[in-house]
Amino acid sequence: MSTRLPAIAAGLLALLSVAACGNKKKDTAGKDGKGGPQPIKEYPVLVVRPDSVTLYQDYPATVQGQQNVEIRPKVDGYVEAIYVDEGANVRKGQRLFHISAPQYEQDVRTARAGVLTAEADVSTARMGVNKVAPLVARGIISKYELEGAQYTLDAKLAALAQAKATLANALTNLGYTDIVSPLDGVIGSLPNKIGSLVSSTSAEPLTTISSVNSVYAYFSLSEKALLSFTRRRPGRTLQEKLTKVPDVRLVLADGTVYKYPGRVKTAIGQIDTETGASSFRATFPNPNGFLRSGSSGSVRTFQPKENVLIVPQSATYELQGKRFVYVVGQDTAAHAVAITTTPTPDGQSFVVDKGLKAGQKVVLEGVATLKENTKLKPKVVSQQKAKTELAG
Repeated sequence: MSTRLPAIAAGLLALLSVAACGNKKKDTAGKDGKGGPQPIKEYPVLVVRPDSVTLYQDYPATVQGQQNVEIRPKVDGYVEAIYVDEGANVRKGQRLFHISAPQYEQDVRTARAGVLTAEADVSTARMGVNKVAPLVARGIISKYELEGAQYTLDAKLAALAQAKATLANALTNLGYTDIVSPLDGVIGSLPNKIGSLVSSTSAEPLTTISSVNSVYAYFSLSEKALLSFTRRRPGRTLQEKLTKVPDVRLVLADGTVYKYPGRVKTAIGQIDTETGASSFRATFPNPNGFLRSGSSGSVRTFQPKENVLIVPQSATYELQGKRFVYVVGQDTAAHAVAITTTPTPDGQSFVVDKGLKAGQKVVLEGVATLKENTKLKPKVVSQQKAKTELAG
């Protein structure tokens, strides 16, 4: 029994030693390697100040010439000649087509013969008047003979006028066989070839000419966007508000921006019940004919904003559909603040609509590892430096 007691005592001493070591490790938890508190980490912060930025919005658009004129024949016949090609630039009065219509040439010949006949009848009637007039003056024949001769002359003069009108009408119809351009523009497709039978009732036009010295870009705003537009633009009426809209740009189908700015001059204003949108029309100059009718693109509208707060997108995070930033309080601790934002065109920053005040310090980096009330050491970064880093 006496030999077992020292062994038990030694075991108890070992257990007490292990327990003491465990307590020592617990005591050093939350300490640095030297037993002190963990150091406070340094975080870059931005003191938000009022700034200016220009936001823009792109709207799908279709481009049309100021005039799109369908060219149709006014007479029936066969296409005898085509003097232009598809896509060609034409001037007003330039010859486009010739329609073969022999009947109109015959009508002209007949009408001219009718005029000659009527002129001969007028001459005969005038001779009759000249013959009767002296005899009436001498009392040889009754004055009624002169009146009858004069009536005959008047009838022949009327017949001559009618014959001339018939000739003018025949010449007009013959003139319709030569089709000329009613305006300066660009030729569209030519569905009818030489030898095709055409008429004034044909469903398909001979071609379409688009005037493209200036072009229209048609785009639409949703009902919500239209309400926002009317509220933020000065002016009493919609047309007055349009005069205050800055110049717009046309983004082409390949993503490039057309070099000439345009103006939004016309708005329909009514909401289409089928699409729920309102149509607008922007006018763009097209001196070189670069833009063609029927092409597509986007109209880019601009909205300058002054005295707004801007934060980098990297300084924000999303949680349950809301966006937050960490603001450093007076206690040098990070506090999550919910904000409402509008993205900037460069895709790198947000305009803060609600949630922040000028002068607050926003944590720029490491927001994913921060927690509420985490103590930190703020390192203020200038706005210019923050912009440079974002641009880089």
